Amino acid sequence: MTQATKLIYTARTHTSGGRGDGMSRSSDGRLDVKLSPPGGAGVGTNPEQLFAAGWSACFEGAMEIAARKRKIVLPRKSAIDAEIDLLHDDGTFALRARLNVSLPGLDHEVARGIVDEAHQTCPYSAAVRGNIEVTVALI
Repeated sequence: MTQATKLIYTARTHTSGGRGDGMSRSSDGRLDVKLSPPGGAGVGTNPEQLFAAGWSACFEGAMEIAARKRKIVLPRKSAIDAEIDLLHDDGTFALRARLNVSLPGLDHEVARGIVDEAHQTCPYSAAVRGNIEVTVALI
């Protein structure tokens, strides 16, 4: 980070119990969730679902910025269906992701430009770039 880098926000959570019937709560109390293993019978969410929700929300914000630069308003029914796979191979765990973006009513070339720029500027996309397999599709 450069000296000109400005801290915008710090998320703070307290998590205990991990995936197996754990819990996570944010310091401001806005997030208070039970955790369960993916695909298990537990009553809580899992880290992959939380990651999918956070990434898709951030990505939509990055699309809004990219659209504003083009003097375009994103369609009201814009949506992102995020899929995060938890993979296991020879004792190693990994993630794989798909972001399926819907920008109804926008010209395909314009929409593709917005999605591509968002993928370059979204902090979540930057964090995983080169670390996991990611597919960003315009549907």
